[in-house]
Amino acid sequence: MKEQARAEEQETALTEQEKAVVRALQGEFPLVADPYQELADSIGLTKEAFLATVQRLQDEHKIRKMGAVLAHRQVGFRANVLVAWCVPPERLDEVARRMADSPSVSHCYDRNTAPGWPYNLYTMVHGHSREECEQIVAALAADTGVTERQMLYTKKEWKKRSMQYFQES
Repeated sequence: MKEQARAEEQETALTEQEKAVVRALQGEFPLVADPYQELADSIGLTKEAFLATVQRLQDEHKIRKMGAVLAHRQVGFRANVLVAWCVPPERLDEVARRMADSPSVSHCYDRNTAPGWPYNLYTMVHGHSREECEQIVAALAADTGVTERQMLYTKKEWKKRSMQYFQES
């Protein structure tokens, strides 16, 4: 049993080069013409080796996704609302795809319902004002035919920070 656990740990362990690539990816993404070249240069790899490592980590399911964290207030969005939708279970995938396709929706995910809380799909909508958020949500409802919802506006923005892995102490 211990030998199997040790073998599995070795299969999932990252090399120092892989850790360096993860560290590079989780920092500020360079706003330049060739950001992957800059990231590769920062850790002493060729761009090709850097991208091959990223692809291998994804293929081996050692990293699942890469994404941006939107500092929405810094780009002019002053209002945002988490919308909890009550979607018929047989339409959940279809409705989620349509809502996720909206450029005004930054997050879209399903959740289990609970007694007294029938909402199973959540979207995060950003707008320049509350009124704009209301219009966006009304358009999403009209597009999908799903009207039962709760709108939960943000009252306070908490610190946004992505998880940091393999940081040197």
